[in-house]
Amino acid sequence: DDLFSGIDASMGKGGSATAASRSAGATEVQAMREDFLWMSNEEPHASRRKAIIKAHPEVSKLQGPEWKTKYIVLLLTTAHIALSLLAPSMSWPSYLFSAYFLGATGTQALFLAIHEISHNLAFKTPVYNRLLAMFANLPIVFPYSVVFRGYHLDHHKFQGLDGVDTDIPCELECKLVRGAVTKCIWACGQILAYALRPCMIKPFGVTPMVLLNYAVQLSYDALVLYACGWRPLAFNVLCILIAGGLHPCAGHFISEHYVFPHLSGTQETYSYYGKLNWLTWNVGYHNEHHDFPYVPWSRLPELRRVAHEFYDDLAVCDSWIGVIYDYIMRPEVGPYSRVKRKEQKSE
Repeated sequence: DDLFSGIDASMGKGGSATAASRSAGATEVQAMREDFLWMSNEEPHASRRKAIIKAHPEVSKLQGPEWKTKYIVLLLTTAHIALSLLAPSMSWPSYLFSAYFLGATGTQALFLAIHEISHNLAFKTPVYNRLLAMFANLPIVFPYSVVFRGYHLDHHKFQGLDGVDTDIPCELECKLVRGAVTKCIWACGQILAYALRPCMIKPFGVTPMVLLNYAVQLSYDALVLYACGWRPLAFNVLCILIAGGLHPCAGHFISEHYVFPHLSGTQETYSYYGKLNWLTWNVGYHNEHHDFPYVPWSRLPELRRVAHEFYDDLAVCDSWIGVIYDYIMRPEVGPYSRVKRKEQKSE
């Protein structure tokens, strides 16, 4: 994870700033924010997408499903189910090692497989993508793949929009998470915030596909419970909590959209180009993903290569481990370190 290499004290452990991003407002601020960064401009990705297509029209050919995705999802899901069935018979050291290094990493990969599939990037036929996401959902115990897709597409379409983009911390989180101790506690259980927050801010509607997701998942859980007992499901729940807590791959939750003043005063999306992308469907290419959400994981590096001049001057996250450290230890970074926008009312 290239943790601290080549990073001086002014940059922090989690990222590095270009000269352009520093001149755009990166400062050393020592006080935690008391409100979000309210902006009146549009989110940056739509305009950059238009500029990239104008400069490099060939990037449009990078869009569309990746045929390898369905086979990788099949392998990942099957392996995770097998691990959960084997884990209860392991010694405690082997169990905990498997939970952290294999199970949690695999769970994070399944989270991000469902993220990838939510953009219809496994099949051309939309319903096949919904069904594949439900399959990838099986080792995650709780039915969420269909609901996640709705929330996630809103996050793309309305990035930062108050009351719509549920990726942004709610006011309760902002009031409770105030210092290093509470930020550490939040980081340990951030998956709970990501799971519960959308239901509190914008409850989802019940559709036939949501009901199917629940029926498939609960049937699987019941089958495992009947045939193998509760221990495989408990192992899966433990993997979820680790994957969304103090795990290297969980750094992407923080790195993607939090504003880090020591890197840039206004940049609201960061990319990470390190080796952990190999385990996480290249989700680190996050500016590229938001610019072109229909370019699959396998072609995001090519998008970056072709249109590099649009990304070279952006601040980046150098380490997902480092960004967790920065979030906890830097007093100027906290739940309010996110860009928000009010809905523009038509005249």
